[in-house]
Amino acid sequence: MSIDEKEILTRKGDMGVEACAIRLIAARHATGAANQKAFAEACGVGITSYNNMEKGRQFPNREVMRYLFRGHRIDFNFMMNGDFSQLPTDVLERVFAALPVAHNAWDQKSS
Repeated sequence: MSIDEKEILTRKGDMGVEACAIRLIAARHATGAANQKAFAEACGVGITSYNNMEKGRQFPNREVMRYLFRGHRIDFNFMMNGDFSQLPTDVLERVFAALPVAHNAWDQKSS
């Protein structure tokens, strides 16, 4: 995959709530969380609040960002801006494997 294709897939530079929601869905899948409930519990947030983040009703909060960074090395720059240059190689592989799944999930939610 070319760098341009990766930037399109991560929606690099798009700081909108929809782009952040897609990256959040991908990050959740990349962590191996079984479902939204398990992920929300691991982050220390309520399921309703977390669900609103994945639906693009609100941005990921501090608790989610902290969990992703400390537990899975997925940083703020990726989550908020789609900048993947700081992600470790093993994390990049998981995130890029999860991004098509996240885009499909988003497309199904918004149709």
